[in-house]
Amino acid sequence: MSDLRAAVAAAGTVVVKVGSSSLTGEQGGLDTVRLTALADVLAARRLAGTNVVLVSSGAIAAGMVPLGLRRRPRDLATQQAAASVGQGALLASYNVAFGRHGLTTGQVLLTADDVTRRGHYVNARRTIERLLALGVVPVINENDTVATHEIRFGDNDRLAALVAHLIDASALVLLSDVDALYDAPPSHPGAQRIGEVLDQATLDAVDIGGTGSAVGTGGMVTKIEAAQIATAAGVPTVLTSAPLAGAALAGEDVGTIFGPQGHRPSARQLWLRYATSPQGKLIIDDGAVAAVTQRGKSLLPAGIRQVAGHFSAGDAVDLVDESGQVVARGLVNYDAKELPDLLGHNTHELARTLGPAYEREVVHRDHLAVLTRRTMR
Repeated sequence: MSDLRAAVAAAGTVVVKVGSSSLTGEQGGLDTVRLTALADVLAARRLAGTNVVLVSSGAIAAGMVPLGLRRRPRDLATQQAAASVGQGALLASYNVAFGRHGLTTGQVLLTADDVTRRGHYVNARRTIERLLALGVVPVINENDTVATHEIRFGDNDRLAALVAHLIDASALVLLSDVDALYDAPPSHPGAQRIGEVLDQATLDAVDIGGTGSAVGTGGMVTKIEAAQIATAAGVPTVLTSAPLAGAALAGEDVGTIFGPQGHRPSARQLWLRYATSPQGKLIIDDGAVAAVTQRGKSLLPAGIRQVAGHFSAGDAVDLVDESGQVVARGLVNYDAKELPDLLGHNTHELARTLGPAYEREVVHRDHLAVLTRRTMR
């Protein structure tokens, strides 16, 4: 057993994400046999002393049959209606499945705000940690009934990675209908399973295909992105299929394991990189790019060439060089409508002409994360 897989087997807290396609039958409704089989595996791990957090898709899929829908709805209103009907059925099934082992489940519904707004982020972590302390198995899903654009994002893969960081999990297991990452689409003759991903070079050589099933939204791309988010936080991640969940958690050589990358960034840095959605762009000159990315400086008005988007003070914005490359992301101190009159001026000059309130950074270095091509989405 490799050291990475041994770390998964010994994990004190593990986040497991399962996709809709792994929980539903041919007609689109919940397959209680599949769901129960997964619950049996996770219950055994929980009873052995590991904290288990389950991030489960399936609410929309579970609501399709009662609503007479044959395929996953495309319009947001019908998606939300299906989620409203299906979420109760999904949790009820988990209650029964885990209850057979004497375990209690607790529902946690999250939206993007809960992992992007700092106050919500802390409250979500506190709730999950308390559930674990009480011996409960948290079952987490996006709050699809009120979500907007995020209802279509990632099929919970990114959410699972952020939850793994949120609670300082020791391992993340992503379960889907594909048993591993291959060097070409698995349907292609000669495609080979990739057992380990230890660096970006391995991924650069992979031909990734597929965009998800008829009942899910996530394809291989979203799972790799989720693995990159988790490994950036120091969390080893296994990608495999739901029937191999037990083997993956035991550290066996199944699926693909992604190793932690570099040094674990601070919680603040990881949050800025991955849990924020930029509301606009600041196009900055070469001097500002160097100051921000190489010297750890704040972004000042003098280095900004152009402002794009509609944002308010406190929102996340991308910092973009003059070639269009995103180089950093941070929390802006001004509304978009305030900035055009400040561009090109230094803060001392602004303070003299507009008052001391304007002697401040546009983005302070403490609220800024430098991005690489790998961290951008």
